Amino acid sequence: LLLLALTSLEVYGVIIAGWASNSKYAFLGAMRASAQMVSYEIAMGFAMVIVLMVSGSLNMTEIVMGQTHGTFASMGLNFLSWNWLPLLPIFVVYFIAGVAETNRAPFDVVEGESEIVAGHMVEYSGMAFAMFFLAEYANMILISILTTVMFLGGWDAPVAFLGFIPGWIWLGIKTFVVVSMFLWLRATFPRYRYDQIMRLGWKIFIPVTLIWLVVVAAWMQTPWNIWK
Repeated sequence: LLLLALTSLEVYGVIIAGWASNSKYAFLGAMRASAQMVSYEIAMGFAMVIVLMVSGSLNMTEIVMGQTHGTFASMGLNFLSWNWLPLLPIFVVYFIAGVAETNRAPFDVVEGESEIVAGHMVEYSGMAFAMFFLAEYANMILISILTTVMFLGGWDAPVAFLGFIPGWIWLGIKTFVVVSMFLWLRATFPRYRYDQIMRLGWKIFIPVTLIWLVVVAAWMQTPWNIWK
């Protein structure tokens, strides 16, 4: 909950930065950024609620430990017992919402060069400009770590015979892979239009997460509950 609240605070910094620049391009970029962040935070929040519901705890250690048991884990195939498999649609929604939340391509309409130059950062240079970029990449790494903990087993080894490798190495490897996915998306997909991004967030992601919230809640009440 604290981490979700901290990522939400980014909206205030972006709005203040755009307003303080006294530039219409910067202010428009800040408005776009804030609307986009708020829209995708809702989908991310619902996705986190689903993971917390199946884990039965807000403790990240217990969330990871809950992914280390089950039929596949007893066979040594730990990676098939992680949450990404039974919650695959939620995993995809959370990852894409994380990309949009951090204003990374292809959701970087905040700094669309052909429309509003560099968005809320257009009037900044030097160390101030560097701090914005550092904050963006720090947020990206935070989202990647949360994705790893909630869906990819955290520090758990993917197969049992590799369990001798320290957990912090596995956490680092998985986080690196997720961050690499962020960078791969930037190099692969073209930038979406602003209205397409808003439509994706409000008309697809939020309804999908709400439906899956109900589906998972009903699933947990059946004899086939895999999260016991």
